[in-house]
Amino acid sequence: MRRYCLALDLKDDPALIAEYEEWHRKVYPENEKNILDSGVINLEIYRVSNRMFMILEVDEAFTFERKAAMAAENPKVQEWEALMWKFQQALPGSKPGEKWLLMDSIYQLKRV
Repeated sequence: MRRYCLALDLKDDPALIAEYEEWHRKVYPENEKNILDSGVINLEIYRVSNRMFMILEVDEAFTFERKAAMAAENPKVQEWEALMWKFQQALPGSKPGEKWLLMDSIYQLKRV
């Protein structure tokens, strides 16, 4: 199993952040199915202030390109993504339209 970590910022507005979290208590079932069907085994999102951190654990068939193509074909996923831009803002250095940015692993400690 592979793991990817990504980051994204929310707009720094407490009311918008609260609304964003409320939406994540009722994620569209079609969106969740699309994510799982793309090869994601586990997805977690954490937040501190307006910075978010997402962990994806994926199977061997997963690719970001495949996930993006599947999302592009699903109107309900596109509706969700458009709604989320109300709350989200790209990280500094992002390309136009780019949301979650893949993070580089810089340190790991494992018990042997």
